[in-house]
Amino acid sequence: MEDGHNFVVDQPPPAPTEEADHNAELDNNNSREDVGKMLYGCEHYRRRCKLRAPCCNEIFTCRHCHNDAKSALSNPKERHELVRHDVKQLVCGVCNTEQQVAGICSECGVKFGEYYCEICRFYDDDRTKRQFHCDDCGICRVGGRENFFHCRKCGSCYSVDLRDNHLCVENSMKNHCPICYEFLFDSVKGTTIMKCGHTMHMECYTEMIHQNQYRCPICSKSVLNMSRTWERLDVEIEATAMPEEYRYEVPILCNDCNSTGKAFFHILGHKCKHCNSYNTRMIGTGEDPQ
Repeated sequence: MEDGHNFVVDQPPPAPTEEADHNAELDNNNSREDVGKMLYGCEHYRRRCKLRAPCCNEIFTCRHCHNDAKSALSNPKERHELVRHDVKQLVCGVCNTEQQVAGICSECGVKFGEYYCEICRFYDDDRTKRQFHCDDCGICRVGGRENFFHCRKCGSCYSVDLRDNHLCVENSMKNHCPICYEFLFDSVKGTTIMKCGHTMHMECYTEMIHQNQYRCPICSKSVLNMSRTWERLDVEIEATAMPEEYRYEVPILCNDCNSTGKAFFHILGHKCKHCNSYNTRMIGTGEDPQ
C-alpha cells in the first residue's frame, strides 16, 4: 500500500490443463459434426449426403429417390431398383466431396446422419423415428426396438402386440401388398396382419374396409367379425322368400372354414351350415328341377 491507494498486480491467466484442451477439442468436433443438421435431404429422409448408385453410376439422395426415378423410365428394360447394401460411394451434402461410405465426412467432418447404419448404408438426421437395425431382417426398421419382435416364420418384425397373437404365414412379408402391389418387406409404410395371416399396408387395409370390402384379396377369408352382418342376412332372407321355381339347393364352398355343402338358392346369399358364414360361393349349378 502507498499513499492510501491499493495497487493490484495483474496475474497471468492459468495455463490450460490437458483436460481443458481435450474438452475444447470435443466441443469443437461436436459443433463441426452438427453443421447442417436437418437442413439437407429429400422428401423421404433428412440427411447430409447423397448416394452414388452402383447400378447406374448416378447420384441420388436416397434409394427411394432412385427407385422412383428409374421406375418412371419409358423403356421397361432400363427400370431397376437400388440394392442398398451395394452402395460403396457417397457425396457429402455440405462440402460436395465424394468418398467411400462412412459416418462422418473425411473432408469437412460433418455427420452424414444422426442415425447411421453401416450395413444398410442408411443415414437419417431425424432420430424421432427411433430407428434400429434388425439382424434377422437384415435391414433397419423404425419405431423403437423395444416395440417390435422378429417372427421367424413370417420372416419380419411385427409389433409386440402381435407376439403369440397372430396366425403365421411363412414369409408373408416377403410378398407384394395385394392392393397397391408394393413389396412389403422393405416398404416404409405401416403394415397389418389380417385374421387369415396375410399381410398388407395399413392404409390399403383401411381403404379396403372403407369400400365395404371385408374379404382378404388373397384367400377371400373374412377379415372382420361378420357375425352381426350374417344375423341381418338371416332376417332379410327369412323375409324374402324365393319364387317356387327357384327353390332348390346349390353346392357351395365356404371361404371362411373351407367346408363344402349345400344351401337353398337365394339372391342375397348362401349360408354355410358349418360356421354360419355367408362368405360362400357356388361351385355348381344346383338341382334345378326345370
